[in-house]
Amino acid sequence: MRKYLTDFINDIETKIAKKHKFTSNELLIFKDKITYFQHERLIHLLVTLFYAIFTFIFMALGLVSKIFLIPFFIGIIFLIFYIRHYFFLELSVQYIYTLYDQIMPKK
Repeated sequence: MRKYLTDFINDIETKIAKKHKFTSNELLIFKDKITYFQHERLIHLLVTLFYAIFTFIFMALGLVSKIFLIPFFIGIIFLIFYIRHYFFLELSVQYIYTLYDQIMPKK
């Protein structure tokens, strides 16, 4: 997803730099991709929240039995990488909004 999103942003930035005139069909495709990226962002947010909840559950269980600290530390590692990926998605989608504003025809 990271490469796909980065390639998409680079393609749009290149077209904007070359003063490309976007057709109505291209604008519709752009809007569809924004919807797709928003959906991806929502799914990753939900997965990140569930990882966080289960990680903290294992932390609480670790107070009862030390064996639960192993999945807690594994969960922390996964959670760090998932948060990093989620923020990449979040910031990229917000940047795509600004690109969309740039390519929209002025009224």
